[in-house]
Amino acid sequence: MASVNIQDSKGKKAGTVELDPAVFGVKPNESVVHQVVTAQLATARSGSAATKTRGEVSGGGTKPWRQKGTGRARAGSIRSPLWTGGGVVFGPSPRDYGKRVPRKMRNLALRSALSSKAAHDSLIILDGFGLSEPSTKRAAETLTKLGVQGKVGVLHGPDESSTAKSVRNLPWARAFASNELNVYDILDNDTLVITIPALEHVTEMLSK
Repeated sequence: MASVNIQDSKGKKAGTVELDPAVFGVKPNESVVHQVVTAQLATARSGSAATKTRGEVSGGGTKPWRQKGTGRARAGSIRSPLWTGGGVVFGPSPRDYGKRVPRKMRNLALRSALSSKAAHDSLIILDGFGLSEPSTKRAAETLTKLGVQGKVGVLHGPDESSTAKSVRNLPWARAFASNELNVYDILDNDTLVITIPALEHVTEMLSK
């Protein structure tokens, strides 16, 4: 098991913790990670694009003119796709883009992403923000003292609501709970800050 330093809200060493190699020390499986991220992004699509077919456009119940004798091309409905304001042929309709991913594959992708962060020293273990109530200013100060750069992901425990509310207003940081952990959020941030409650929860969840 790899031992890493725990930092406090002032950016100073507050102890050490052993990272479970089954969660933070596996060889990243890029193929599985790609499949899981692709499925996650597909599921996030709204799939709400829609057009009306000739059967859904209002009006057009009466034949525009008689079949013969007018000198014009025959027409049966003003809802025809050939007419302005008519229906659309083969247009998009609401659909679900979601893709099902087996739990074992999803967990392997999570372990691969976390192990990649640990291997590249992009993982910071924090004993907590020390917030009794939400404070964006104090959260920003803590992250600055940790020396993070670029986009920062803050993984907090399910019960750390003050941390979530404090970080969510920072444009360069994103907070997400350990019970909502996903591969995209891990990889989309340059640095991942994990609080102790979140670390315990994630280790218990993925080491099984």
